[in-house]
Amino acid sequence: MITPIKQINRFFLLATGPLLGLLIALFIGGAGIDFNPEQQTFVPDSEIPQVTGQIAERLDAAEGAAKLTASSIKETAELYHKTTSTMSSIVQTAQQSAKRPESIYNKRITVKLGTPFQTIQSDKIVIELYKVNPGTYKGYAMKVKLKSPDAMKMTLGKDKLGGAETTLRAVQRHGAVAGINAGGFADSQGKRYPLSTTMLNGKYLTGFEPTFKDLFFVGLNKSGKLIGGKYKNKADLDKLQPSFGASFVPILLNNGVKTTIPQKWQTSPLRAPRTVIGNYKDDQLLILVIDGRDETGSSGATLAELQNKLFKLGVQDAYNLDGGGSSSLIVNGRVVNKPSDGQLRPVPTHFLFFK
Repeated sequence: MITPIKQINRFFLLATGPLLGLLIALFIGGAGIDFNPEQQTFVPDSEIPQVTGQIAERLDAAEGAAKLTASSIKETAELYHKTTSTMSSIVQTAQQSAKRPESIYNKRITVKLGTPFQTIQSDKIVIELYKVNPGTYKGYAMKVKLKSPDAMKMTLGKDKLGGAETTLRAVQRHGAVAGINAGGFADSQGKRYPLSTTMLNGKYLTGFEPTFKDLFFVGLNKSGKLIGGKYKNKADLDKLQPSFGASFVPILLNNGVKTTIPQKWQTSPLRAPRTVIGNYKDDQLLILVIDGRDETGSSGATLAELQNKLFKLGVQDAYNLDGGGSSSLIVNGRVVNKPSDGQLRPVPTHFLFFK
């Protein structure tokens, strides 16, 4: 890439080339003046017209050369501007071409969601909200494009281990534009602790716990990409450079393939309010928050229904987060979903999104 200084140097080199050539030609042609007083001679009167004519001819030649130089400078400047304009056009076209596959893929996945009823955009994030209503359940889909790794974070309830607060309160305290509930939890001695392996700011809150039974870990790495799965060894998770994450059950999709939903989670409960997070091939996130009246299994969605829905939408990896009364979707300070408890439930972990 040519720097501005190199571009200027090239321009003046091209512009001054003809003038330098003229001076060199005059010098070689004997246009120099000898100031040695001992060698000075006088031109006879009879030769003055001839000498004057020669001087006039040289002046005419110099004038012509000057006009040629000026013309050359002008042509060089015009060529320079045309070249710059052409290069800018080429760069712009290349950038547009590079974005075209990304745009085509985005249209392909968006058309399956329908028309967003709310959109939030900034230089860090793009959020699109959609309604989900296939007939057997109702809820919302939130498609998220993270332009910056710090556009999504995980927070602890009241910023301490064992603390709990509603997702709305977490959004308000941290100045987020949106938020959802995250991992599962266990209550002990009046406190609410995150379930299993939990990370915040690249550190394990209670140490690494090898995956057992149906548990998984899901979060973002330092590059802002969704990571998740079952990890028997700490080294296997560490090499993914996780920034934050929480744990729950079960995994619904792995690399675009449906996983086997454990029998227990197919019926306990059968239907319920749900919160699910997944990603597309281009690393955009898709979050589903499904409403339900309660946790008795009579309303909401089954995990198999959501698994099929995500599969048809083209999601690659999907993870079921804590559901039931914990399911929360907050956007622009408003509770979008209908919490089944009749009010938001305080939970220990939240995934927040920032403008």
